[in-house]
Amino acid sequence: MTHEAPPLTPMSLSTLLGRIGHEWETRKRIFDLPTARFWKPDDNIDLSFEFLGRRAASPLGPAAGPHSQMAQNIVLSWLGGSRLFELKTVQVLDDLEIARPCIDMETIGYNIEWSQELLVAQSIEEYTKAWMIIEILRQWEPLREYVGRNSDGDPGPHVFDMSVGYDLAGIQTPKVAGFIDAMRNASAEIERLRPEIAADPSGVFAEFADIEFSSVISDTVTLSTFHGCPPDEIEQITKHLIDAHDLDMIVKLNPTLLGPAGVAGIVHGHLGYNDVRLVPKAFEDDLHLERAISLIQELNQYAKDRGHRFGIKLTNTLVVDNHKQWMPDQTMYLSGPPLHVLATAVLDLLADALPGQLQIPGHDDGAHGGAGDIMVSFSAGIDKENLAAAIAMGVRPASVCSDLLKPGGYARLAPMLKALTAAVSDAGATDLDGFRSERLVAARAAGHRDTAAEHLAFVLGEGKAKYELAGNEKLPRSVDHDLEMWGCVACNFCVTVCPNDAFFKLPTPKPEADPAGLFAEVEGRQQYLVFSELCNECGNCLTFCPENGDPAVIKPRLYLDAERFDAASGERFLLTSSGQVEATAGGGAEAAVPTLVALLNAAEGLPLRLD
Repeated sequence: MTHEAPPLTPMSLSTLLGRIGHEWETRKRIFDLPTARFWKPDDNIDLSFEFLGRRAASPLGPAAGPHSQMAQNIVLSWLGGSRLFELKTVQVLDDLEIARPCIDMETIGYNIEWSQELLVAQSIEEYTKAWMIIEILRQWEPLREYVGRNSDGDPGPHVFDMSVGYDLAGIQTPKVAGFIDAMRNASAEIERLRPEIAADPSGVFAEFADIEFSSVISDTVTLSTFHGCPPDEIEQITKHLIDAHDLDMIVKLNPTLLGPAGVAGIVHGHLGYNDVRLVPKAFEDDLHLERAISLIQELNQYAKDRGHRFGIKLTNTLVVDNHKQWMPDQTMYLSGPPLHVLATAVLDLLADALPGQLQIPGHDDGAHGGAGDIMVSFSAGIDKENLAAAIAMGVRPASVCSDLLKPGGYARLAPMLKALTAAVSDAGATDLDGFRSERLVAARAAGHRDTAAEHLAFVLGEGKAKYELAGNEKLPRSVDHDLEMWGCVACNFCVTVCPNDAFFKLPTPKPEADPAGLFAEVEGRQQYLVFSELCNECGNCLTFCPENGDPAVIKPRLYLDAERFDAASGERFLLTSSGQVEATAGGGAEAAVPTLVALLNAAEGLPLRLD
């Protein structure tokens, strides 16, 4: 599967609202996420934080990547407890052809995708739809007991953070400038989409057709410098975004700041990933440490002089040679556990090089003549086990990507926040500032400079097993059986590892609900289907499916758009506006129609309401 995938076809706002309403009424889920995996804030522990001066109710959210591109992705993240959303990077080249498969989570995590897969106009619409849906859900009474505080039902504030790249010329184009302007004032897009609320086919959300939405979706931006962006270009882009668009800024940095010896010492020496092939040119082209230090200081002062806030993000992925050859490109980007160690080492390095200047514990005690005000955002191998330690280092927020691509998907978010809540409570604190203070005292008592130094010592020492090769060699489970359209081991992996929510499951009809005996010889408690227009063939379901075969190709592939149906290949089904099968294509599709119709019209049935 190395061909170019067809473009994603986002669902309309009315369709998404219809699915939410219908799915809630028929199975009390939203986009297949059960209420048990929604995050409910603790009245006694405050996990909120300041992101460039904006309040967010939790310090966790999806990094700019596959989980922050489409409206349903962002809504799923919000339900799981995300309150800071780094939207997927938008650039002027919005008709990219990304080879497939593009995600490899077999062990630690690699990818070859790096930018939005939608046109810029579609990105504006997706982010606006997500903004509107979340506001509607915030006010929807049935949901408040599952996502709001016990005291008042309030799920707390959230922040959308733009991500743009990759060069000044592209960012200055009317296309990207228009995107930024639309995020800063989305009133026109909101009013264009508003009639779709009343058109919600489930009828559940029509009452929200006239509610007020804030027109400011985002007025902060994380600059994705990607790999090889020259220092002068980073400086010019940052100043342009501050001056031309009046934005508070974060600049993403690369793990190559550690230098070739520093990266090799961690990846090969400490962690044992000897098969990972570093790319010397990446170190030559990327920002070097000495220039990074001066650039961070200069840009922070530049922002302050203009009444703006500035921060850095640690880190981008690591450029490596494609030694596995499962994904087609020669270059791939490493993430997951080893990147967590690299990013922690970069934070430790910068904390030492910029004393008293970073907004982390120990840099605000006046010991170096001032309080640190350079915010540090962090995205590298965050999971349930290390989120509390990352927050203790002072990062705000800790963004996550690789862990959400594992079985459980968006359902992994709420347990992370529950673990963080427990850590704050165990430290005798009631909020994150108190938690960080307590952890700093403990770190210094143990002989460390600060909590960043403490965590680095831990991941390279006592806690290294979680991050080294020996702890990440286990492959996903497998069974010796070929995957079929109907029936499987019903592991639910294809549903949860899909970042786009393309897969959904339906219970296999019981015999009394199946008089024709269509499912008499079908195995599995659940049947799995895919909305193919939401599938970008990333390969993640193929990686985790325990049976032999690609779920995105073998499971029933449903289309709502006739043009996309006609342009596709293989066995597939076109649904009518009432959810019935209108047309089929491919060898065995026609013979499967009776079974598909019975499944779609069962008690739970198709999760969409289309008319």
